[in-house]
Amino acid sequence: MRSSDSKSDKWKIFAVLACIYFLVYFHRTSPAVMADEFMKEFAVSALGVGILSSAYFYPYAILQIPVGALSDTKGAKWTVITFTSIAFFGVLTLILANTYEMAVASRFLIGVGVAGVYVPTIKIISVWFRQNEFATATGILFAIGNLGAIVSAYPLAKAIELFGWRFPFLLVALITAILIFLAWKIVRDAPSDFTREKIRRSDIGLIVGNLSLWLIAVSSMLRYGVVMGFQGLWGGPFLIDVYKMSKSTAGFILMLVGVGTIVGALIFGRISDLIGLKKLMLVLGGVGFTLAWLPLVIATETLDIASICLISFMVGFFSSTGPVAYAIVKELFPLKVTGLSMSIVNVFPFFGAALFQAVMGYLMDSVGKIDSVYPMEAYRLSFEFCLFASVLSVLAVLLVKEKKFEETR
Repeated sequence: MRSSDSKSDKWKIFAVLACIYFLVYFHRTSPAVMADEFMKEFAVSALGVGILSSAYFYPYAILQIPVGALSDTKGAKWTVITFTSIAFFGVLTLILANTYEMAVASRFLIGVGVAGVYVPTIKIISVWFRQNEFATATGILFAIGNLGAIVSAYPLAKAIELFGWRFPFLLVALITAILIFLAWKIVRDAPSDFTREKIRRSDIGLIVGNLSLWLIAVSSMLRYGVVMGFQGLWGGPFLIDVYKMSKSTAGFILMLVGVGTIVGALIFGRISDLIGLKKLMLVLGGVGFTLAWLPLVIATETLDIASICLISFMVGFFSSTGPVAYAIVKELFPLKVTGLSMSIVNVFPFFGAALFQAVMGYLMDSVGKIDSVYPMEAYRLSFEFCLFASVLSVLAVLLVKEKKFEETR
């Protein structure tokens, strides 16, 4: 950070952007405790709810590269404010939705809006924070985002039981409007003496031709697809159908995924900054994630509640190496293309989330319901698919090569 800017400036900017990112995660995972309401209100199957939930992820994924380019050219602040305003209108549309098609359209619009938050936020962090602070700062950002996942689990489930599902989203719309105003007043793209460099065609070629970037992208797609398939949608119905839990109990257990992610993001991010062995952190996280997922396949209906709670926490903990992966990507390229390089990687996790939610719903429908609920065999089949994907994710990380690009600060 430049001497002309106080230390408090970057943390004020970070705080506003992190609060907006909190809402990004809230929207991402909220369908897990709303799946039953959507199936009943809109009279759709598991596949239909999977499509509704995944409507968030397709525009999110598609828009990552344009958002990265806008962050590097138009400015990260402009990008965040513009896209968060779109998300605000998406939330209002969801509140008013009275048909399945309108609900899908509103979920799509929310996906468009929140697509413009993470990458420009990372761009701003990369400018305001030093290289040996980057993984720590992004780890904190990731942790705050996952607080949104926690709120979208047990607290949202309780709010739905008390007030229905529309009222909580009215509060979310109000909070979103306040944060848009704060972003306009507080956020700045860079310190006053920062010089922005122009992106050249050769810079784009450098990004596209880097194999490690694509391996990290594929690994992130597979791992995040598994997490969002469980935490973001099918974990709630699984706990309710197979273990006969109440909605609030299922929400509490899904909340532990977010708790694990928060703890893991802070630990993995800080350790990677201290010891510099970022690839090792990714490999350890991938192996731990695969082992944490295994009991859901081999003991789908025989786990006790303590084991399920531990599994949920560990799935979150070992899936939290995302900030470390982005730190590796940042170090591969010059600072002027941070937004673009991050955005390319960030496409993949959300295609993975959309794909996994729909495919898991399809696999469950292939088994079918028994007495109006999906049986254990339906969930086991979808969990086997997730286990295979987690193994492939580890293999991709093993092939990554680290390269440190020393930025002149």
